[in-house]
Formats: sequence, C-alpha cells, structure tokens
Amino acid sequence: MGNENPLLVTSGLPRFDLIQPEYVVPGVRQVLAEAEQKVKALEENLEPTWEGLLKPLEEMDLPFEYAWSPVGHLLGVKNSEALREAHEEVLPEVVVFSLRAQQSQPIYQGLKAIREGETWDRLDEGQKRVVELRLRAAEHSGVGLEGEAKERFNEIAKELSQIKTDFSNHVLDATKAFELILTDPGAAEGWPQSLRGVAAQSYHQSKKEDEASPEAGPWRITLDYPSFMPFMQHHRGRDDREQVYRAYVTRASEGELDNSGLIEKILKLRKEQSGLLGFATFAELSLDSKMAPDVEAVEKMFEELLLASKLYMKKEFEAIADLAKAEGQTERLAHWDMAFWSERLREQQFDYTDDQLRPYFPLPRVLDGLFGVAEKLFGIRIERVDGDDVPVWHDDVQYFNVFGETGEQIASFYLDAYSRPAEKRGGAWMGDCLSRRWMGDELRLPVAHLCCNGTPPVGAKPSLMSFSEVHTLFHEFGHGLQGMLTTVDYAEVAGIHGVEWDAVEIASQFMENWCYHKETLLGMTSHVETGEPLPEDLFHKICAARTFRAGSLMMRQLGFGIMDIQLYHQHDPEGEASAFDVGRKVTEETSVLSPLPEDRFLCSFSHIFAGGYAAGYYSYKWSEVLSADAFSSFEEAGLEDEGAVKEMGRRFRDTILAQGGSRPPMEVFKDFRGREPSTEALLRHSGLVGESG
Repeated sequence: MGNENPLLVTSGLPRFDLIQPEYVVPGVRQVLAEAEQKVKALEENLEPTWEGLLKPLEEMDLPFEYAWSPVGHLLGVKNSEALREAHEEVLPEVVVFSLRAQQSQPIYQGLKAIREGETWDRLDEGQKRVVELRLRAAEHSGVGLEGEAKERFNEIAKELSQIKTDFSNHVLDATKAFELILTDPGAAEGWPQSLRGVAAQSYHQSKKEDEASPEAGPWRITLDYPSFMPFMQHHRGRDDREQVYRAYVTRASEGELDNSGLIEKILKLRKEQSGLLGFATFAELSLDSKMAPDVEAVEKMFEELLLASKLYMKKEFEAIADLAKAEGQTERLAHWDMAFWSERLREQQFDYTDDQLRPYFPLPRVLDGLFGVAEKLFGIRIERVDGDDVPVWHDDVQYFNVFGETGEQIASFYLDAYSRPAEKRGGAWMGDCLSRRWMGDELRLPVAHLCCNGTPPVGAKPSLMSFSEVHTLFHEFGHGLQGMLTTVDYAEVAGIHGVEWDAVEIASQFMENWCYHKETLLGMTSHVETGEPLPEDLFHKICAARTFRAGSLMMRQLGFGIMDIQLYHQHDPEGEASAFDVGRKVTEETSVLSPLPEDRFLCSFSHIFAGGYAAGYYSYKWSEVLSADAFSSFEEAGLEDEGAVKEMGRRFRDTILAQGGSRPPMEVFKDFRGREPSTEALLRHSGLVGESG
C-alpha cells in the first residue's frame, strides 16, 4: 500500500474520508517500526538537553497523531466490525511500544539529567512541566521495575488495554441490540413531537423498506440516550417504561456481551499494577497524577456536598410521590416512574415543556449564539468552512475555523452533532485531532473534535435541540476552547494535554453557566417558523428550573463518585464482596430508591472501567467547584457590565484557556481568581444553601 495509505500522511488534516479498515494494520505497523528505530537511535546518541532529547521525543509522537489517533476517533464515531478487528489486531503492538518507550532507561536518565543539570534554569515553565510530566509518566509506566515485576506489569498493561476495548464494544453492542417497536397510535399519546419524530425516523432507518410517520408511527425506541430519556419522561404506559428501564440497567450483563467478569478482572489487574509501582491501591496511583492531593481530600469534598444535598433529595422525592398519588398512581413509586413524574412535576411547577422550547433552539441559531458569546468573552471569531476540501467521516459533520483578535487564524474544529446509534458511541466528548506544535519553522494550529449525540434533523427541519442538548453543546465547546485557545507551543502541555484530569472539566462546566445568562440565551433563540426569540417568561422559568431536583442530581453524581473511589480504594477484589455489592451499598446510601435486584448498572459504567475516569469520577464535582467559583468572579464583576465581563473574559482566556497543562492547575486557578477555590458558589448555583441533613 506504501504511500497510498492515508494513515501515513503527516501533514494537513487526517484523511477521514479515505481511511478504511484495511489501512489500519499495515499503516500502524509501519509507524511502529519507524518509531522503534528512532527510539534506538535516540537512546544511543541522546544529549540531556531540550534540543537533544525532548525535541526528538515530540517529533516521534507526530506520526501517531496521524495514524493511531484517527483510528481511535473513528471507533467512536464510525464503528464497524472490520474497524474493530483491525484495531484489536494492532492494539497489543501499540501498547508494547508505548511501554517500551516509557520504560527506556536511557531516556529516563536523560530526563533526570536535564532536571538536575545546569541547563534546567534556562528552560521556561512549560518546558520544565514537560520534563516533570514525562518523568512521572515513566515512573507510572514501570520504568523502575526489573525482571519478573517488569514482565508482569507489561502483561497487565496489554491485558487491560484489550479488556477496556472489549468492555466498551459490549456496551455499544448491547445498547444497539435492544428495540421496542410501538404501532398503536394511542401508545404515543402525550409524547412530545420531537420524540415522535426521532422514534419514527429510527423505525424507518432500521426497517429500510417500511415507512413511518411521527403522527401515526410505527415508532422505535432504543437505549440510546436521545431516545431512552425522552421516552422515560413522557411515555404513559408504565409497563413499557418498566421494560425499557430494566433493559437499560441490565445492558452488557448477559451472554456474550456480559461485562461482569471483565469488571472483576479490571479491578484485580489495576490493584496488582498499583502494587507493583508501590501504591497500596489504584486510587492512590490515580491521585498521584491529579490535582486533588489524596483520597482524603476527595472524601472531604464528598462529605461537604452530601451534607448540603441529602435533605433536599428526600424532600424532592416526597414532592414527586405526592404528585403521582394525586394523579391516580396507586402503585408505589418505582425506578421507571421517576423520570415520568419528575417531568410532570417540573411542567407543573415551571409551566413549560421541552417541546415548547425545542422550536426556539434550531442548531444553526444556537451555534450563532454560542459563537457570539465566545467572541464577546474571548475576542475570537468563528467561521464555518463550506466546500469539499475538508475531509470528514460523515456528511453531517461540520468544520469551523477560529480567528484571534487581530484577525489571524488560531485554530479549527470539527462538530459531529447528531446521534447515530448504529455506529456512534453514546454521550458527548471533545477530542484532540491535532495539537498545537512547531513543525520545523512552522507553527501548526490546533484542531479539535466536538462530538455530541443530539436530536438529528427530521425531514427538511434543522435539528431542534432540547435545552439539555444546548447545555451539552456549551459544555463540549468549553473543552474545545481550552484545546484551541492555548498559547503553549509544546504539544505535550498545549490545550488539554498535561492538565490534571480533575481540572480538565473547568472550562467546559464554566461555559454551561452562560446558558442561564439572559442576554446570551435570548440571543441564541429564534423560533424555527416565526423567527421570534424565546419569550422572556420562558427564560425566567428555565432559570427557576435550574435548581429543580438539584439535591437528587447532586446525590446521583456523588453516588457515582463514591462508588468509583470505594471500588478502587476500599474494595478488595479478591474478597467475598463483589463490585455489585459495593455498588448496591453506595446506591442505598445516596438514593431514595433501592436498586433493583437485577440492576447491573456497573456493566455499562464505561467511564470508570473503559474510559479515563477510573478512581477519577469525582473529577466532575471537583472541577464543578472550580468552574462555579470561576463564574462567580463574573457575577462579582457584574454580568450586565459589558466592559467588566469582557475584561474578566480575557483574563479567563489568558490563564485557564491559554496556559493549558503548562503549569499546575491550582497555580493557574489562583492566577485567575486570586485565591484557592471554595464550594460556596457551586452550592449557591445549585440552590443547596441553607439546609443540611
């Protein structure tokens, strides 16, 4: 295949339009073979200086950015059996090479020599951070191990890499395998128009020859979130809700797709891996590279937030139970009732429905509003790139260029906005496509991937977004801003690279706050038919509803975080209690309803088993404390004072967004805020101030 292989092109944008599964194995193997030769040559001739060691190491990463990263990205957005097989064939080889490079004694000793040598003081802050992070990564990758311990460590790394991929694929396949087909027009009574449209379109797409209409059906409900959640909120048939809920909480827990055994393996292997590196638990290893100083600090945060939230959760449950009873439900509230009656209570208290809002949020208009906020706060301008010169993996994908205050281009990003359950994983995420770095004499600009699972367009109408989808878009765009507005020129600490995992959500959660800012929200609404902006009374209702069930939602997130820390810190995977026992115990302490006996939620908890959140799920709350505190500085300056907002926005840009991983996050935060963070703003924004229990 030679140079025809698109994975071997190392300039411009990755050729997503040309990459096929058959290119993966030969392309990645060629990159690995060349990288091995470069490592050997470097080991034999390295000089312990920035130019003599760090520069060649950074250049060595470049081919992987074009050959390996796109494969991982396509697994998330264009998954197929052939791509999986190709990925799985070379994955062990990539893991072996990665360990080989990180465990290189000559490179490790070279890095130490730089840190201890006379040139250290001549390096700038970002360069020093690159050296420190590489040293820590080498130590966490077993550079200090020898003989049997090193062999075992490497075996574990390879095995974990494969198991995590299997876990993720099982969740995708189990989600895809379920469908509920409804043909009786009466079954969809009370559904919002958006759910009717999505469910009819889903039916037609899966049964190619059959027609379906939003009004008459048939409708297909799946476990994909844009289908599952609106169904649970609006479907009146209690038995159907029960069936769908049970399918959701037992995903990937049976037959060939059963993740139960993989969970036990992951917990055992990670504990063993940590022990080899001298840590008592995997949580201690995980926190060694986080902003939080130790497990105790994380547990202290849990306690503060639990204390503030528990009583609110109980009161919120009582209000839902009272409404269900008043509306004639005689059965006790079950899990499959919660979303339905919560939504009725929200509609009653705030007098609006999701369907009333959606026509005001067509995606193109929301993007205009989002880009307008970014322009006001950070002085940037964003333009869509039309035409065929941008390689994309799907026709729905859009591409944008970002320009700085003086008009120069500073970054670009892809937006893949819609749900595609057959090939795209659930959730929403931001990923790096290309990092900012010097390539010879040319500064290459960063490119980000922003991926959501929003409601797709139906027929000729654009995507009409729910408010929660707008919220998600702002969140991912916040991540993207940190990736794109970096002013750091070393790829390893530019953008989100090198940012401690528990600080990486600051920018994303910070952007969510603007969804509740009047000028911002009204400015990005335009009724799809009339062009009218969102009525002011609806804006006030959205703001009032911001704290709806805040106690329950806080407790739910805390439950996930506590479960994660307990599994990776207190739990003995060799002991009698199973991971499911731990999960059940934590759920009973942090929820009003006990989990179902057959609940196997952990089997689809990809974040902590297949993703990067193992012993790190607390990061969402840790970052939320930081982001709420950061936003409160704008409140203090005066949100209606345009000059003050602009000045504060530039400060946020020049610290948190620009400096990325080039400095420790607490230092960057203190540069922006002038002090260490406090939980006060988060509790205030959540309406959880004043009571505890």
